[in-house]
Amino acid sequence: MSKLLERFITYVKLNTRSDASSSTIPTTYSQVEFALILKKELEEMGLDSIFYNEKNGFLTAKLPKNSDEKVTSVGFIAHLDTADYNADNITPHVFSNYDGGDVVLNKETNIIMKVDEFPNLKDYVGETLITTDGTTLLGADDKAGIVEILELLDYFISHPAIEHGDIYVAFGPDEEIGTGADHFDVSYFPVDYAYTIDSGRIGHFEYETFNAAQATLTIDGTSVHPGTAYGMMVNALKVAINIDAQLPQLDVPEKTRGYEGFYLLHDLEGSIDSATMTYIIRDHDKARFAERKDYMTRLVDEMNKTFDRPRISLQLVDQYYNMKDIIEQDMRSVDVAVKAMKQLSIDPIITPFRGGTDGSKISFMGVPTPNIFTGGENFHGQYEFITLESMETVAKLLIEIVKLSD
Repeated sequence: MSKLLERFITYVKLNTRSDASSSTIPTTYSQVEFALILKKELEEMGLDSIFYNEKNGFLTAKLPKNSDEKVTSVGFIAHLDTADYNADNITPHVFSNYDGGDVVLNKETNIIMKVDEFPNLKDYVGETLITTDGTTLLGADDKAGIVEILELLDYFISHPAIEHGDIYVAFGPDEEIGTGADHFDVSYFPVDYAYTIDSGRIGHFEYETFNAAQATLTIDGTSVHPGTAYGMMVNALKVAINIDAQLPQLDVPEKTRGYEGFYLLHDLEGSIDSATMTYIIRDHDKARFAERKDYMTRLVDEMNKTFDRPRISLQLVDQYYNMKDIIEQDMRSVDVAVKAMKQLSIDPIITPFRGGTDGSKISFMGVPTPNIFTGGENFHGQYEFITLESMETVAKLLIEIVKLSD
């Protein structure tokens, strides 16, 4: 078994699921334990400036430059946590020389990953396929990113004659719940540009993300016995329904794609007496993003005028911004990655990312940080998979990026 595969199998077995309901940093202690395992490994590899920051949950380290000619410092980032899906007793299955047919994940419960449902499987015939047992996620998102970064470090440590600048790595918590990079400290990561290794199949590369906000609406109703409610009852649930009905009905995730933004009613709880609605608001375009927030504000103001008193309160909080606005000011990170892909005969698939990454926030901290693929597919569920060859390809790409960074 290759070292890369051995690491991957070992790490995915660790349950590092994050917890959005927790207020600790990281939100689960298993992420701390994983970071400390990686810290020990980095120490054994002989890296410098190894530091686990208890304040933000990030582990950072440096492989020092070996050349005065290479002045550009590059960083690579992956996250420790896995998504909100069962991660207990992860049992990866390894299929050598995959034959292209349906994959039996679990004989006992007859869980099968069928090619007609997942036709991309055909792209991996002959490769070493790694799957779940059908009862958990796999965790290639983002443990594949972690082992690919470690493979990069191994390469330059074992090839000291190949010149390179400073290489920084960072492994951080809670990306899946959107809070991990909130407290990232760039003073421990002094690079010219960086990459998150956190996208999907080979070729996918993103340097555009949504602008993102969360809107929380609290509705104060009046509960009266229905037999005597005439002229007095204000049903908070019906107010909530009315609010949602007045938002653009085509601007929802299931009816938008590409650069189209949306409103998503993410959560609704309540009764006649009170209700709380939570929306996420997304748009790639800064002006349209502002318009969406303004529309929500005006809607609440207009609806409040129809009541005896203001009954709807709105809290709008920006979550992250489109990192393109920062990255376009210095396109080296994009240009180098695209050149590296082409030199490895990888066709770059550059699309606007309909979400956010840790790089969305880190870019606005002064480090342009686009997002590179891990090679995995079907993240966040029981049909998640990756191949050894895909991970090897990503590692080669990261190595090429370092070589091309002057």
